[in-house]
Amino acid sequence: MAVRFYLDSREGKNNERPIRISVCITGSRFMTSTGISISESKWDVDSRRARKGVRNAAGLTWAVINSVLDKMVNHFSALENDCFVSKRVMTVGDLRREFTESFGRKQSVRPNKSETQVFWERWAEFVEEMSVANSWTKATCQKFAALKKHILDWDSRVTFEALTERALQGFVAYLRDDLQMRNSTIGNQVGFLKWFLRWATAKGYNRNLAFQAFSPKLKTAANQVVFLEWQELMKVYDYVVPANGARVELTDMEGNRYVKTVHDSAAIAKARDIFCFCCFTSLRYSDAANLKRANIKGDVMTITTVKTADTITIELNKYAKSILERYADRDFGGRALPPMTNQRMNIYLKDLCELCGFNQPITRTFYRGSERIDETLPKFELIGTHTGRRTFICNALSLGIPAEVVMKWTGHSDYKSMKPYIDIANSTKAKAMELFNRL
Repeated sequence: MAVRFYLDSREGKNNERPIRISVCITGSRFMTSTGISISESKWDVDSRRARKGVRNAAGLTWAVINSVLDKMVNHFSALENDCFVSKRVMTVGDLRREFTESFGRKQSVRPNKSETQVFWERWAEFVEEMSVANSWTKATCQKFAALKKHILDWDSRVTFEALTERALQGFVAYLRDDLQMRNSTIGNQVGFLKWFLRWATAKGYNRNLAFQAFSPKLKTAANQVVFLEWQELMKVYDYVVPANGARVELTDMEGNRYVKTVHDSAAIAKARDIFCFCCFTSLRYSDAANLKRANIKGDVMTITTVKTADTITIELNKYAKSILERYADRDFGGRALPPMTNQRMNIYLKDLCELCGFNQPITRTFYRGSERIDETLPKFELIGTHTGRRTFICNALSLGIPAEVVMKWTGHSDYKSMKPYIDIANSTKAKAMELFNRL
């Protein structure tokens, strides 16, 4: 059992702080005020008792104060022993009632909260603590908000105790059957939930350990890395976006002709430049959007990345510098590139790559439960902001730049995350060597 006393961080009357008690029995933790206050100078942090010979503002001597605290320890020690003998499991509500009935603080104890309320209070505490400790991005916070919604839609009365292995299997089935999620996405959702439950267990909030052994078998296929080869990248870089209203004749991936009307030409051109800058520097979209002119000194830029908070230095090649020069006389509030949201960027990039004729079919395989699904789409449909970073890595490796050097630019810390790109580079070089056989 853990019975601990500590001073509240807030001072009350007479510069005294309330003495608080924390009781933990059978995994449930209850915290409240003991009803006694004392000044910080009269409190012994090591023994967690009043210092010998002192008296608080209410006239209670150190001996009386410590006697009351000792009674609380003895009471809950006996309660823990009874629980052990009778195999009784205490809830937070049980501990609250026990404290109220034994130490006469009925008037100051709030009504019992449901176990579901406790679950979501702990969830909020977890998100607040982890978002600060791990410097979560807005996207990560949104992922946990989405997971919370999924859990509520699945079981609005969820509790820690309710998350048995069978219940967790039911949650996976809900994500798969009701929400039609892919196995890879389900795996991410389960991983986030288990992260929260590990944290709650370590804090003493959760005593149900069923999640530790829960590992659903989710068949997944390796993600195909979509990137622009060098000639495709140069086509995008040099592409002059037609004026608004222009009708461009194109061919779909099945060879059929169709006409696309250009809308928002200026926005597509901005998306082209931001995207190409990522392709020539390895920056993520978030870092390109956050890039300040102050980060650039001559031919070098130094930034602290948004996602990982790593500080990296990247030399600027002629293509990257030419893009910056296009906006050198524009004022974007200190930023080096024009502002555009990630969502709008993805829309305009697909328009841009469609106009460039990137319509070759690409088949992606994924699983929903045991069902294998093959999805074939034109390449432009698979182009997004992160394609820029992949394009840089694949082309840099194909040019023969050592992986160690590329990792210095990208901020990758291990080869595991680089391996898919290295495999692509080796394949590309092998195809290039075949050209000699045609001479």
